Amino acid sequence: MERICVFCGSSAGTQEAYGLAARDLGRALVAHKLDLVYGGGRVGLMGILADSVLAAGGRAFGVIPEALADKEVAHAGLTELTLVPSMHERKAAMVEMADAFIALPGGFGTYDELCEILTWAQLGFHRKPIALLNVAGFYDGLLTFFDQATREGFVRRQHRDMILVEQEPTLLLRSLMHYVPDVTPKWITRDEL
Repeated sequence: MERICVFCGSSAGTQEAYGLAARDLGRALVAHKLDLVYGGGRVGLMGILADSVLAAGGRAFGVIPEALADKEVAHAGLTELTLVPSMHERKAAMVEMADAFIALPGGFGTYDELCEILTWAQLGFHRKPIALLNVAGFYDGLLTFFDQATREGFVRRQHRDMILVEQEPTLLLRSLMHYVPDVTPKWITRDEL
């Protein structure tokens, strides 16, 4: 494992804990000799995370759509910044570059990235680990919803269990490094309900 893709907010959120977690995750990545792949922004949790990695002597690779870079939200001090035409190409590039995925708190873009990467894993398009850094219980409601979808027969238990969850960055990175992918098919038959 060499590069971790982190999905996170372009806002810092209302709780100080979110920014502190982004900073701590950046330091933990560098301590574990892992590069950061992320959305390329200099604002919000994205900026805090990238700045933390760079300040600790690590490498940060950003991928940002040209339209967002043009609005001057691109981080100018990264190891490498890749400009792409669209959000679709951004996600595809980040998936290609990364060996694992972590979601910090964020908004709709973060949820989109998280759910798409989960879907790709469920369909067998990749076998890379996916994790949530559940800062201050931020993802509790989403995890409850995923549990309901599992109980109601829309998500297999094995696929729900693909989501690694920790509240502390170092523990989360250890979970990613020890992850063993499941190869259960996506579709649930009536006999399995």
